[in-house]
Amino acid sequence: MLFLRLLSRLPLGVLYLFSNFLFVVAYYVIPYRKKLVRKNLVNSFPEKSPGDIKKIERQFYRNLCDYAVETLKVLTISREELNKRVVFTNPELIEPYRLKNQPIIGLASHQFNWEWLLVAGNFHFTLDYVYQPINNRLTDTLLHAIRGRFGGYAIKRNELAREMVKRRTLWRMIAIVSDQYPGQRKDKKYVTKFLHQDTAFFQAPDQIASLTQYPVVFSTIKKIKRGYYQATFVPLTEPPYIKDQENVIERYVQEAEKVIRENPAGWLWSHKRWKTRHLKQASAKYPPASTAS
Repeated sequence: MLFLRLLSRLPLGVLYLFSNFLFVVAYYVIPYRKKLVRKNLVNSFPEKSPGDIKKIERQFYRNLCDYAVETLKVLTISREELNKRVVFTNPELIEPYRLKNQPIIGLASHQFNWEWLLVAGNFHFTLDYVYQPINNRLTDTLLHAIRGRFGGYAIKRNELAREMVKRRTLWRMIAIVSDQYPGQRKDKKYVTKFLHQDTAFFQAPDQIASLTQYPVVFSTIKKIKRGYYQATFVPLTEPPYIKDQENVIERYVQEAEKVIRENPAGWLWSHKRWKTRHLKQASAKYPPASTAS
């Protein structure tokens, strides 16, 4: 950890040189999940030509390598510098909820750089973030140090319900990255169309919204240029909710797909997102989300 902290003290300009080296290694020398990335892109964009797919693929790997060094930089970056590099375009959307002491649910996706989105969000809002512990102890410790650098209350995924009750009187945004694969057998799943494919999502957003009667927003992030991002909130749903009739997931899927189609190289294509072994356990309760052509 000490070595990583020392490394993170290098200027971002120097770290981006290291990112360039990582790109050559991960894309050309020792390809990192390249077959999986290509498969995911081809299945998600059947309308695109092989040349277009390759262009997206190359830019994705550049973004992935930038993500790695940017996330490491959080260990030592100043509040002032990160605040300049992540600009929230419409924080006023959240202000009425704060004035009413109304907690809200903030859903996000694996759009680069989601770690900067979370950490910089602490400059504007009181944040609780939901996470899944990682088996690798060093990685788990590193991510906790990064995500908690400027605040943020960590909630283990399996302890979410208890923590929601415990902290119900506090104003905060509960941040959840909701496009992860629900891989545990006990996970309640919801299946819908996402990027032309049957896709299982955690059913938790619907359940949490119904249980808490909290408003839900989608937090997007867009890379403007290297090292600079814009974050924007999109309203998804408002209470009151009727049990088993929420549409939080469908609204989330629509907005997440929209962002991916606008900036396809900005999403985490190396994730093993479309496994099929749990699809039979889930059942769709709502009509499939519409997909853009």
